[in-house]
Amino acid sequence: MSELISAELVDLDLSAETKDAAARSLAERMAAAGRVTDLEGFLADVAAREAQMPTGLDGGIGIPHCRSAHVTEPTLAFGRSAAGIDFGAPDGPADLVFLIAAPAGGDADHLSILSSLARHLMDASFTGALRAATDPERAAALIRGDEPGEETPPEPEPEPEAAAPVPFRIVAVTSCPTGIAHTYMAAESLAKAGQAAGVELIVETQGSAGFEKLDPQVVAEADAVILAHDVEVRDRERFAGKPVVDVGVKAGINRPAELIAEVREKAARGGAGAPVRAAVPMDRGSDATDGFATRLRTWLMTGVSYMVPFVAAGGLLMALAFAIGGYTVNKAPSVADHFLWTESASWAALLFQIGSTAFGFLVPVLAGFIAYGMADRPGLVPGFVGGALALTIDAGFLGGLIAGLIAGGVVMAIQRIRVPAPLRGIMPVVVIPLLSSAVVGFLMFLVIGKPVAALQKGLTDWLSGLSGANAVILGVLLGLMMCFDLGGPLNKVAYAFAVGGLANPNEGSLKVMAAVMAAGMVPPLAMALATTVRGRLFTAAERENGKAAWVLGASFITEGAIPFAAADPLRVIPSAMAGGAVTGALSMAFGCTLRAPHGGIFVVPLIGRPFLYLLAIAAGTAVSTALVLLLKGLRNRDTRQPAPSEPAVDRTNGAPAAA
Repeated sequence: MSELISAELVDLDLSAETKDAAARSLAERMAAAGRVTDLEGFLADVAAREAQMPTGLDGGIGIPHCRSAHVTEPTLAFGRSAAGIDFGAPDGPADLVFLIAAPAGGDADHLSILSSLARHLMDASFTGALRAATDPERAAALIRGDEPGEETPPEPEPEPEAAAPVPFRIVAVTSCPTGIAHTYMAAESLAKAGQAAGVELIVETQGSAGFEKLDPQVVAEADAVILAHDVEVRDRERFAGKPVVDVGVKAGINRPAELIAEVREKAARGGAGAPVRAAVPMDRGSDATDGFATRLRTWLMTGVSYMVPFVAAGGLLMALAFAIGGYTVNKAPSVADHFLWTESASWAALLFQIGSTAFGFLVPVLAGFIAYGMADRPGLVPGFVGGALALTIDAGFLGGLIAGLIAGGVVMAIQRIRVPAPLRGIMPVVVIPLLSSAVVGFLMFLVIGKPVAALQKGLTDWLSGLSGANAVILGVLLGLMMCFDLGGPLNKVAYAFAVGGLANPNEGSLKVMAAVMAAGMVPPLAMALATTVRGRLFTAAERENGKAAWVLGASFITEGAIPFAAADPLRVIPSAMAGGAVTGALSMAFGCTLRAPHGGIFVVPLIGRPFLYLLAIAAGTAVSTALVLLLKGLRNRDTRQPAPSEPAVDRTNGAPAAA
């Protein structure tokens, strides 16, 4: 097994000025050493990880990292910059840059070494020795742990609190999307802050190398909980009924003392073991001042995002069934009773019945995970029950959406009730599911079910009757929504609206589905075409993203345009919206239909009027491409013009031009 880092992977005079250039410089060393097989593919993975969250840390440290299929073995490259490079840390540029590369299926031993490095980064003697190193071999040895860092006097032991002979006990969990660096750095930072504060703090790291669960006795005896994470904490229900501070993983690194003080204040305010409800995963990272509308969009998008895999599986299977067996396949008998191996009709019926079963989960999953987004796991049971009841009373997609909101609200209300300590353990398992399901069922059956079902029927009938100008206007609106936030809340609302119509398909709902998918394909296709036509208007990284955007756009993955929108939103987003509106309008005007809820170009054989459908997509792509190139060209021309106070220069001899 090769060493994690060697002298050729160290650059003590890193001259890069940006984080992208720094990553490329260090990645080139990895590629030269045979550790990276595809440089551009690996850099794209690094950039995607960087887009999730900046990797700069306090203390002048940058740790770009990712897991990639283009990495042959866990590898680390180190660069030291004299000028400093901005990695998004609150305290300024980083002079120590560690590029961490792990294979997609990295082994636990090497990932443990990476976590050990992350812990060392919290040690001032370690970073000081790296800043003083004059030889790449010495720096590599320090990182490997072959040589000790500079000795520093030990920190004085904190004096025990006079009024607290039994220390305050905290358990913590840290995790990050990659599970390599931030997870372990947050753990180390919290442990040191706990020692300084005189509290007993034990951390569970849920990283890529696996995790060892906290002893149940330790959890039971804990006075409070700190969750520093950017992915969902596994087995979170262990901490039910305890005061919780729930933050992102970088808060655990940058301000551990504040988190300890905050959780102690919570415990003191509510009493030891008071039932302080933790923020649900969907609210993590949201600002305390966020309004109800912002939180509502988050909850709805949570339900839709969990629903999409069922849409893709069930909808595509049903679409294939129609393609193989015709539109009467939905009347075939159950394949459990009648199946002939040599008949295509039987195989079509099999696909349809599997797909329709998966599709039947759409509304319950939507409702269940809207409630989950509002109230965490206790919201799942009443949410699923409410969604199933929405199907029972023919309230459909709208009924499921309302049922999810009601279920989440009921659970949140129950969680606010103070209960005696002996009952807290059974609240999330027995009491909350029982009461919330009963309330949601009562409301769905007897109060709101029939009005919502009538509204759903009216909406379905309206879609069925759409024609002419009304259909075109709806196509424009859906196209704008699909392209406004490129996979965000408005995009998801438009998509969910279209998918909901497939549960009981008719001519109108099939036209809506076609328009939504066509418009959603435009932004990445337009960015791909723009980078091909006039690549000089884009950065090298954007040109690389443009290559991938061809496939993403063709596959109906609107998020393929996000890197372009993030870099230049004022030019990219309006351009994408214009093209999406054109495509949506043309698709509706042409009368194109679609039974598949996903698939992009690959389900064109299942589309009604496929050639006109492709024409609509091509027209919208051309409009978006032309507009983004125009806007970017104007920007470049403006930046090249001399300032008003500067004389124009004659480029032939460098003298000021004649007036």
